Amino acid sequence: MRIRKYDIDYSRRLFLSRTVQGAFATGVLAPLWPLIAKGDTSKAYPDEITSVEMYTKGKVKTGDVLTADNVDAVKDLLDPITFRQVKEMGRRIKIAPTVQDPTLLFPPAFLEATLRNKGKAKLDADGNIVEAASGNPWLGGLPFAEAQSGLEAVANLTLSWGRHDYSQYPMRQWDIGPDGKLAYQYDFAWVELQVQSRIDNTVFRGKKDLLRLFSLWFTSPQDVAGTSFLTNWYYDQRKFPDLYGYLPAFRRVRQFPTNQRFEPLLPGITWFLSDAWGAGDPMLTWGNYKVVGRQPMLGAVSQNWNGSKPGWQMGAHGGPKGQTFWDTNFSMCPECIVVETEPTGYPRAPVGKKRLWIDVRNQQLVAYNSFDRRGEIWKSVELGCSRMQDGNAAVKDPKGNYEWTWTHFHIHDIQSNRMSRILHAPSLAGGHKSQFSDNGVDVYNKYLTNQAITRLGQA
Repeated sequence: MRIRKYDIDYSRRLFLSRTVQGAFATGVLAPLWPLIAKGDTSKAYPDEITSVEMYTKGKVKTGDVLTADNVDAVKDLLDPITFRQVKEMGRRIKIAPTVQDPTLLFPPAFLEATLRNKGKAKLDADGNIVEAASGNPWLGGLPFAEAQSGLEAVANLTLSWGRHDYSQYPMRQWDIGPDGKLAYQYDFAWVELQVQSRIDNTVFRGKKDLLRLFSLWFTSPQDVAGTSFLTNWYYDQRKFPDLYGYLPAFRRVRQFPTNQRFEPLLPGITWFLSDAWGAGDPMLTWGNYKVVGRQPMLGAVSQNWNGSKPGWQMGAHGGPKGQTFWDTNFSMCPECIVVETEPTGYPRAPVGKKRLWIDVRNQQLVAYNSFDRRGEIWKSVELGCSRMQDGNAAVKDPKGNYEWTWTHFHIHDIQSNRMSRILHAPSLAGGHKSQFSDNGVDVYNKYLTNQAITRLGQA
């Protein structure tokens, strides 16, 4: 009989010890980031937390589908709402192989910038992220590849949402009511421009007070087409973003109050601007960051891009009418940091706290649950990501490397049992295409000013 030194209980004890002691080393058998630099993380963790089959003692294995019949075997690998979706609502999740190649978890240029700049960031006296030697704004890539606190972990989510200097996302959204029927369906485009913390280590047009600009505008249905929003994010994470909207019925741009971040933009939508990427508000407008755990998780981190299918469409299933959930692939994330934080800068926010599960391999969101002011669990945000390779279909960067992006969202309001599921599509009517470069176009004046959202709203 072989006695395993590194069994499930060993990893649990190690993660618990690190949480209690405030230690932030990553990896169990070996430090993680030297292995990421070499392109293979297989030696960082024992098989017992990289293999779902070994973790569950054969009850679930790669290639299986999680259902109500077997999900109890992985209950502690899922956030509470995802577990309920499978156990009670007919959701099915396919188990994909564990990712050992770190290039599958990043945009190539973002990983290069992270490795190039690793160890050069710090939090200044105000809590903002700067380059340690100069005190200047961050250089690009993850500022805290080996996050040493909950605040640093959330900084990794906040500084560059889509992990490209420019991103343009056509998005299709289906809003499902508690009866399982389609209540609303929206098409909209989302544009993100990094002003600072860019991979190319420049400051866009010298705008040193800003971190990013992003806009979104709805293209259908007809009764909301032209509704557009623009947000200016400041580099100083203590400052609230400026939010502007163009409403076609009023034919003018108006500025919205800060607390609009906790309201749906249109009827039927379950998400708020505050929910974006799990870090939709400047990180210093939240506070009381606490690391409450470390654990393996199952997450939608790979094999979720359907580039070979028309419209990159994902199948749907589950719920009362068979259309509440996307068909998704989850795989083992051997180590996640669990962070809780409260909206200290928003005294009237309906959210009491949020809990984030963050994959330490790429410091990306795996799951996010929010809680209301009574402490009751309220909403989940599930982010699906993938390398953009599906059979012969692929999207590559200018150097010929496979691109990486988000593929889908589930945003489930468990209290009202309403679901918004969002698809990253290749294009929308009007020529808005998925892309990760401005292609020489003046995207600032085209998409990211008040004049631009007025023009988009009238198009």
